[in-house]
Amino acid sequence: MAMSNTRDFGGKVVLITGSARNLGRAIAEALAQAGAAVVINSRSSKQEMEATAAAIKAAGGRAIAHLADITDANAVKRMVQATVDTFGKLDILVNNAVAHNVKPFQELSFDDWRHTMAVILDGTFHCTQACVPEIVRSGGGSIVNMGGAFGHLPHPGRAATSAAKAGLAGLTRALALELAAHNINVNCVSPGPANTVRETPSQFDTKRIPLGRFAEPSEVVAMVKLLCSPDGRYITGQTIHVNGGLYMNN
Repeated sequence: MAMSNTRDFGGKVVLITGSARNLGRAIAEALAQAGAAVVINSRSSKQEMEATAAAIKAAGGRAIAHLADITDANAVKRMVQATVDTFGKLDILVNNAVAHNVKPFQELSFDDWRHTMAVILDGTFHCTQACVPEIVRSGGGSIVNMGGAFGHLPHPGRAATSAAKAGLAGLTRALALELAAHNINVNCVSPGPANTVRETPSQFDTKRIPLGRFAEPSEVVAMVKLLCSPDGRYITGQTIHVNGGLYMNN
């Protein structure tokens, strides 16, 4: 990765949860290439998180790695304070952390259910509440919640994730309404299956996707960048599907 000459995010500071690898890392690298200082977060993937931050710095960007469990409100507050202590402010939050739990509903324990809700919804709650005052102090900015196709389409074994991601879309609209007065736009990017590293290979049939393939991470990242850029600041309260036509909201 090499830093480009495009500096659309020069002077901006971005916190991205769950950004040690996959889409989170791709978002971090893209925004760093565009000039932002980025905070890389993970709950437990310390080596991958630090490697991501090191790669960004080696390419001439600015980054720090911060290990924090976003389901812990105090840990989130410490992460936000570390962000401000290091870079002086905060402009953009990307709520990207996710918990995958693939089980038939009748085999899903309440602990499984709660863990998924805690990471996707409670984590977004904690991070947004902690970050908003700092974004307001910066004069406004952007929040992007990373949703998913399963929040809008049924799929076997995804009850918990579907419920949490659908809730994220609703939370996005509520936040967009409340935070508009503070010059903060809030949107949800809902990707379909993407070509990322998976602990278990995806069994998703690409024949269900009109464009016939998984997304490249860069295609999802492009939408995140737009929504956080000056060109996207008039877009708010939207769930934008980046999934090759898998879900068409009519």
